[in-house]
Order: sequence, then C-alpha cells, then structure tokens
Amino acid sequence: MTTLTVGNARVTYRRDGSGPPLVLVHGVGPGSIMWNELIDRFGDRHTVILPDLAGSDPAEDDGAPVTIEALAAQVIAVIEDVGAGDAGSTPVDLMGFSLGAPTVAAVAALRPDLIRRLIPVAGLTHAGDEYIQQAMGTWLLLSDSADAFGRFATLLAYSRPFLNQIGHDAVEQFHGFMRPTDGRRRQIDLVRRLDIRDLLPRIEAPTLVIGCTRDATIPVENHREFFAAIPGSEYAELDTGHVAMVERTDEFLKLVRDFLARP
Repeated sequence: MTTLTVGNARVTYRRDGSGPPLVLVHGVGPGSIMWNELIDRFGDRHTVILPDLAGSDPAEDDGAPVTIEALAAQVIAVIEDVGAGDAGSTPVDLMGFSLGAPTVAAVAALRPDLIRRLIPVAGLTHAGDEYIQQAMGTWLLLSDSADAFGRFATLLAYSRPFLNQIGHDAVEQFHGFMRPTDGRRRQIDLVRRLDIRDLLPRIEAPTLVIGCTRDATIPVENHREFFAAIPGSEYAELDTGHVAMVERTDEFLKLVRDFLARP
C-alpha cells in the first residue's frame, strides 16, 4: 500500500498483477475493495492499480466537500506515482465506475498524455436528472440508520431479477457493504452537485462507455448521454442493474478485456 498527499487528502493505492497498467477507480462506497473480486481476472494481463480516493474508508482529509476536481487530481497523482507520464513510459488504461466514471473522464480530459484507453461505467455527466436528485437525497436522509442506509443502497445497486436469483439470505449479506460514514455522505453530496459536461469534448483517448439498462442508481439515459458527449466514443449496454461487474461478471469482463486488447 502506497500513501500520497494530494491537496487536502492522504490517499492510498495498491497494485497487483503484471503487464500494462490498468487503473480502476471506485464510486461511492468504502473504496477500491469493490474491485477485489475482479483483480485476478485482470491481473493476468495487467498491473492493476487500485486507488482509494477522498471519502473512501482508507483515505484521510480535512472533511471539506468532495469535488470532482479533487478526485481527478488524486487519480492523476496516483498515475504519475506509478510512472505513467514519464519519458518513455506507457500511458495507463483507466476505468471508473459510478462516481468513478465522471472522475476518470475528468482525468482523461485534463491529462490526455496519461491515458491510453478510457472506460466509464454506469456514470453521469451532470446532476440535472431529478430522479438522481431524489434518490441521492433520500439516501442521505436514511443515513441516521445504518440498516436503512445499507438496505436502500442494495435496492439502488442491483436489479430485481438479480436479487430474486440470488435469494433472500444472500441479499441480506449485501446490506453491510455500504455504511453511512461522513465520507460516504460527502461522496453522495458530490453526485448531487456534479457537472463535467464542459470537459467531455476534450477527451482524446479511445473510449468505451458501458451502460446498464436496469440501473436504479443512475438511470441508463444518463449513460447514453455520457456516450453522446464524448467525440468518437463507443457504447455497449448490459441488461443489468448498477453494479454490472457483479450481476454480469463474464459479459462485463469480455467487453472490457476485448476493448483493452486492441492495439
């Protein structure tokens, strides 16, 4: 585990596997542990870089509101620390999920020299969708109860068919993943303030936007808007809830690996 000081935050990152660098950026939640089940699946071809950004459990900061500029700066610092951007180095492949999607898009827009390929997953470009405003507002109102907060997070994260498929006992186990911490509240607050539309036309890296048709956190229309705003980008849609990498693991991995394998 490596720790960096970036602005008002101390952020950490870890690495696993071998090969060209692939940076995976988490969304709202405890941090990079959300990627743990996929590390081995990517690590056979890539050196997987897993940052924990402001608001995540491992990170430390001064408690100020989280901004997309700060998150992007933290990712840039991690990429530079692992060597990308140095003379003769290879730019990284960069994937971000949920709030991580606009974060990686901002990185690609601000530092195109660092990015080889870009994959935003289940993201949004701005907070103008009233559904998102109401969902995030309700989630914040539930943060006085850890159980209610976690249960609502499960409903937002997974589709009805998936929840029925895995059954009651398994669903009950999901609730504990998302706890109402100060960092979590600040991440959710950022979702309600977000707007990166001015950055998206500046993205130069080949980009694959992945959408989720049954997404109850960030409805799929937002994923399609993300795609439409990035010149020359590609779009793929999975019949899944928000957390596509859990619901449709093999399909998700094939999309990503095939895209990254291109010369």
